[in-house]
This record gives sequence, structure tokens and C-alpha cells, in this order.
Amino acid sequence: MDIFVIQGGRRLSGTVRVSGAKNAVLPLMAASLLADGPVEIAGTPRLRDISTLGKILEYMGASVETASDGGDGREVVRIDPAGIRKPEAPYDLVKTMRASVLVLGPLVARHGRARISLPGGCAIGARPIDQHLKGLERMGARTSLSEGYVEVETSRLSGAVICFDMKTVTGTENLMMAATLAKGTTVLSNAAREPEVCCLAGALRSMGADIEGEGSDEIVVRGVPALRGVRHEVIPDRIEASTLLLAGAITGGDVTVSGAVPSAMDAVLQKLAESGAEISTVPGGVRVRREGPIRSVNVETSPYPGFPTDIQAQFMAYMCLGDGESKVRETIFENRFMHVAELRRMGARIDVSGNTAEVKGVAALSGAPLMATDLRASASLVLAGLAASGTTEVLRIYHLDRGYESLENKLSSLGACISRVKE
Repeated sequence: MDIFVIQGGRRLSGTVRVSGAKNAVLPLMAASLLADGPVEIAGTPRLRDISTLGKILEYMGASVETASDGGDGREVVRIDPAGIRKPEAPYDLVKTMRASVLVLGPLVARHGRARISLPGGCAIGARPIDQHLKGLERMGARTSLSEGYVEVETSRLSGAVICFDMKTVTGTENLMMAATLAKGTTVLSNAAREPEVCCLAGALRSMGADIEGEGSDEIVVRGVPALRGVRHEVIPDRIEASTLLLAGAITGGDVTVSGAVPSAMDAVLQKLAESGAEISTVPGGVRVRREGPIRSVNVETSPYPGFPTDIQAQFMAYMCLGDGESKVRETIFENRFMHVAELRRMGARIDVSGNTAEVKGVAALSGAPLMATDLRASASLVLAGLAASGTTEVLRIYHLDRGYESLENKLSSLGACISRVKE
């Protein structure tokens, strides 16, 4: 099993390129199930979750190929759904990844049925799929749960007015995809507004779908008879970009993230600026510099365009070195403070009460052996290790490999002393 070994205390500087967004690629891969021809997704990062979803599609009968996309290390994934004969996703493939539920809507819309194992993924909360199933039922599907599998059937989906009880990104994406081939018009109210939802809507529109309203609380989809294949460029990963900027800030460095889109990261950039970091938009990217102390600031996660839950752990690591006290309130997931115990092992002073963590800044963190518990917690421990004195070892980095492409190489290019070794 691989681990990260980090010699902390080095100031990071330089330019690094952000990868394509995993959370945009996965729904695009699922959307290929709707097409009459091949779908190509350009700018795809090399990540475990993407490989897993590719295996799920191959299990169903699709052809999945990956090739180099130019000389910058990026890849293009080509999916041909013509061979789909088995609209099922087994537990052995689904258990590591919640986003696998995204195949549910497309399969039901295109093939009239689906049998999907209840999804797994990071242990950061229940994250139920009831909103997905309620929406499909509103569109005329029959749903059932048997032996850990969700089974959905319909002769053809019909348009419906669906109001989500809460903001759900995958729920919005799943039902938006299902509605593209439904009979009539579907209205999704209280829809998620994330850039990844907009990326999917744009790809579906290029495939021939009739969609409007993405990026707002209401998305309208008018069903069409068929969708065609397409080549679509994935958007940059705003979560990876934010993590890299925080790596620069926590080390008192000067880091430019090439390819980052500042408008997609407003909430994070604002909090970085409040903390004393200097944020500037440069041609084709975002730059962060910090020379003075880290000012302690409060953060509260909320659906986009609010502060993203996927950056909460990383920002908490940053606040551990703040000049005062800060409160970090988590409103999206009920179990997303598992990194706290590990940060305490490094000397952080953090008290948790319910969904709020009170962070009292310390002058320095010290390296320690740490255990990663989920994807974003892994990133927070890496950031803390970069700023700490001494050696930090981060175990179970397979969590991190689900969402960050060659993170150790990107950080090394900025001057970090970090290496991947066999435990």
C-alpha cells in the first residue's frame, strides 16, 4: 500500500496546471449511455474513480478506450455505448464510488430498466439517493429495493415537475439526463447550480438535448427522441485548484494555478483574501501569495455558489495556523470532521460540537504518522504536512488517488519535499 512521506516547512512557489474536473467527467461518462454514437471526453484526468466507472460501463457492454490528448499529459476517454446489453452495475464495482449511481437515469431513459447496487464511496455521511428515486417515480418509473440493489423499470419516462427536497448535485444530474429522452417536459426545481451541472447540460445540448436554465434553481428539459455522440471538453477542477492554492497559502508561498477559473471559486478566493493571502487573477489562472500571518476566519459550507464542502477539510488545516480562533461549520454532510483527530496529532487545537469545529490557531504544527479516512481529509493532511516541521507520513492515500491526479508530482514541482513510497 502506498503512503506519502512529507518533509515539511518548505515554501512553495511556481506555476502548476490544474487537471480536468473528476466531478464533471463522471456524469459525462454516464451521459454516454444516452447516445446513439460514441462520446469523447477530452481533458480527462487519470483517476481511480474514472477508471472504476469505465469498468462499470464495460461490464454493461460498452467499449471504453483511453488515449493521449495532446502533449500535455491529458487524456481523452472514448465511449461507444452500442454494445450495451446488460443495464446493471454490480456491487463489486460500485462499492467504492457513490457517483456510480449516475448511470441509473440514463439506463432507465434509454433501456427502460436498470439494476444498480446501492453506491459506496467516502464514509462522510449517509448521502441517500431517495431524491433520485422519487424523481424517477414522478416520471412514471417503478422502483424497488432488493438485496442491496435498486431496480427501476418503465416503458418510457414521462416529463414531470420535480422539486428536490434539498440541493443534490448527483440527483440533479441524474434526473436531467433521464429527462432528455422522456416524453414531454420536465421541470427540476431547487436544482443544484454547480459548474459541473452546467458542464453536463452543455454536453447534453451538444448531443441534441433541449435544456435550459442550468446554473439557476430551475432547469427545464424537453424530451427528444434520440441523442447523438459528441466530443466535449471537461471543465477545470475547481476543488483541485482550490487545494493547490491553499498549499501555496499554508506554506507562505507564491503559487499560480494555471487553468483555474476564478468565477467558479469565488467563495474560496474570498476566504483566502480575508485570511491575509493576496489573490490575483492572471492570464489563464489564479495566483496566491502570502507573506504575513494567517488571519483566522469563519467558514460555513453551503451549496454552490457557497463555500464548498469539498474544501472544508483543507481550509480547516489552513486555519490550524491562524492567529486567533475560527469556526468551521459543516452543513452538507453530517460526518465530515474525521480529519480532526489526525490534525490534533500534529498539535492542532480543535474542538468539535455537533456540526461546528472551533479551531484555535497554533504557532506551528509538527509532523506525525497520519491515517487518511476519505478523499478530502487526505488532502487536508497533506496540506498540514507541507506546513509542519519534521516528517509527516500519510497512510491510505488510495482515498486521495480517487480525486487528485499525481498530487505529489504537482506539489514537488512547486518545491515541496513529498514522495510516494510503499508501506
